[in-house]
Amino acid sequence: LWKASKPGEPSWPSPWGPGRPGWHIECSAMSYRYLGETLDIHGGGQDLIFPHHENEIAQSESFTGKPFVRFWMHNGLLQMGEEKMSKSLGNLVTVEEILQKFSPDALRLFVLSSHYRGPLSFSESGLVAAERGMDRLRVALEGGEPGGDSTLESEYRKRFTEAMDDDFNTAQALGVLFDMARERNRQKESRQVGMVKNLQSTLTELASVLGFTLKKLEKTVDAQSITDFLVEIKAKVTNVDPKLGLEVFSPGEPRSSIGATIELLINIRKNLRKAKQFALADEIRSGLANRGITLEDTAQGTTWRYKG
Repeated sequence: LWKASKPGEPSWPSPWGPGRPGWHIECSAMSYRYLGETLDIHGGGQDLIFPHHENEIAQSESFTGKPFVRFWMHNGLLQMGEEKMSKSLGNLVTVEEILQKFSPDALRLFVLSSHYRGPLSFSESGLVAAERGMDRLRVALEGGEPGGDSTLESEYRKRFTEAMDDDFNTAQALGVLFDMARERNRQKESRQVGMVKNLQSTLTELASVLGFTLKKLEKTVDAQSITDFLVEIKAKVTNVDPKLGLEVFSPGEPRSSIGATIELLINIRKNLRKAKQFALADEIRSGLANRGITLEDTAQGTTWRYKG
């Protein structure tokens, strides 16, 4: 409660000699002044349990005679390798730096993938995986409109709620979201359109509980690079089989958009696979991937999306 003063430090007279209040008492004083005698929830890092929070409890409850906090939520420490990430150690990575490379949703997913009481090791590979995970959830919302509810969606909501009620088990709650995304893709494959719409509505609702926006990332595609790639592929196809080249290309047909160019490449790849020219077909997939375009083969055909 009271720290004896050292030479050169501010001090005040007291029955115990000159000194100043301990830093723990200021938190009890501010909490009492602005939040009342008992707090519903008090959070903080696990490194603050002793001595700071234990002192807060002792001094606050001695003063009021009432419980200081109903629920304590101590988060595990963010680590950089084996050390705690901290400004004092010089191993700090700021949110601003992370958001230069990754979406806010990906950062949120990375953090929520571990239980808040456990430690979390920072890694760029973990953020890359989180961005991919967010992309799966974003894709699950494509191709449908929000709809009503059903027994299946109610079961997902029940599982999600149980996970969150279990001391904010966000890792388990995220598992429910990804189960929903997989089920949505299954329904889409089987053309269960109404159920897809219901599932998308519930997925959007539950994801918002965790703060996810599920907004598509702003992507930039080098249109000239895609066009040059088309010319390159055309030459290779013609060299492999001139007849095949004539079949897959429509000479003189205008290509007014980058999307039309990508669709043409997809059609070329389809014909190459039919002709068992798998190496060249795979080259189209990898070439587009290098340019930020991901191809997805489904029972209804091949779709594409910006991946970045």
